[in-house]
Amino acid sequence: MNVYDVLKERGYIAQATHEEEIRALLAKENVTFYVGFDPTADSLHVGHFLGMMVMAHMQRAGHRPICLIGGGTGTVGDPSGRTDMRQMLTDEIIEHNCNCFKKQMQHFIDFSDGKALIVNNGEWLRKLNYIDLLRDVGPYFSVNRMLAAECYKQRMEKGLTFLEFNYMVMQAYDFMELNRRYNCKMEMGGDDQWSNIIAGVELLRRKYERPAYGLTFTLLTTSEGKKMGKTAKGALWLDPDKTSPYEFYQYWRNVGDTDVKKCLSLLTFLPMDEVNRLGSFEGQKINEAKRVLAYEVTKMVHGEQEAKKAQEAAEAVFGGQGILDNVPSLEVSKKALGGRLLDILVQKKIFASKGEGKRLIQQNGLSLNNEKVSDIDRILNESDFADGFCMLKKGKKKYYRIILLDE
Repeated sequence: MNVYDVLKERGYIAQATHEEEIRALLAKENVTFYVGFDPTADSLHVGHFLGMMVMAHMQRAGHRPICLIGGGTGTVGDPSGRTDMRQMLTDEIIEHNCNCFKKQMQHFIDFSDGKALIVNNGEWLRKLNYIDLLRDVGPYFSVNRMLAAECYKQRMEKGLTFLEFNYMVMQAYDFMELNRRYNCKMEMGGDDQWSNIIAGVELLRRKYERPAYGLTFTLLTTSEGKKMGKTAKGALWLDPDKTSPYEFYQYWRNVGDTDVKKCLSLLTFLPMDEVNRLGSFEGQKINEAKRVLAYEVTKMVHGEQEAKKAQEAAEAVFGGQGILDNVPSLEVSKKALGGRLLDILVQKKIFASKGEGKRLIQQNGLSLNNEKVSDIDRILNESDFADGFCMLKKGKKKYYRIILLDE
């Protein structure tokens, strides 16, 4: 089966510049393609993971991915989908973030024997001479068309800076440089990158009259159109120190019923027959599909051992079976007993502030050992602990094991 048809069947493809040509190209030769990742943080997040899944499908079909890390474009910042300007990062932070990305990407893509490449666009963008750049590619960009591009529309409301205006040119230059160096024929990216991708395709076709193609994959959104991967703490990170495997597992275990099939299709390698079977479940049975989804995605990102631990922890909390050792925990000294539960939870960073804790208590959103905490001044006592621990529930779905230390 042509990998293009695989991607289409699983729901990845949003737009393509030359659909029939791309499908024919992927059938007749091993194609080098790239996806760009700007190092705006020190970890990839679940939005990046969708891109890695597309690359993995392509690689399994015999094509060669280039993971392009934006050591150059990251100095400017992509204005796509933004109403404000991105924070400018120092060179040291950009380098650190690039190194973090490289380590994480190796979990999903096989880089052995040249089967895939990790390239940093800082290698060429940081060396460019401004006048040479203008003369080299400037004639192939229409300012009128650039201003009409989707990637600039939201920034235009507050004022698009000249710094950001150059981003499209830089991304198009990347495609041209990767074509020169590695015969890269296709750029892929999230659907918010459509305008930038078209710019690169047209630059190669107009300047060199070479075949060049662009394809965007769907953004990871809920059935209501909201972006997935947002938690109370912010993004759903792939770094276990930023989002624990348990929190990661629980996120997928709690997705909306109508989003289960889509997530199974996009974020796992389960055969589509199995995806359709699990996605057809209704009522209580849909929880079986959610367990499979959460386990499969966590296994891919954090490994089988961590996925099993997360699953056992979830079953211990929600099903009354399993190993409680894997439930997120905090330790409390016996010296703290007799103090306000609220103060202890703020100190342990379960709440960001006393105000947040008070509001949750007033909304009946905090429980200790399955009993609602209704008193803001509730004291934590030794009698709350059985077998050396007690269970705390914050909100509807967050559980913590409070362990009592003898010291």
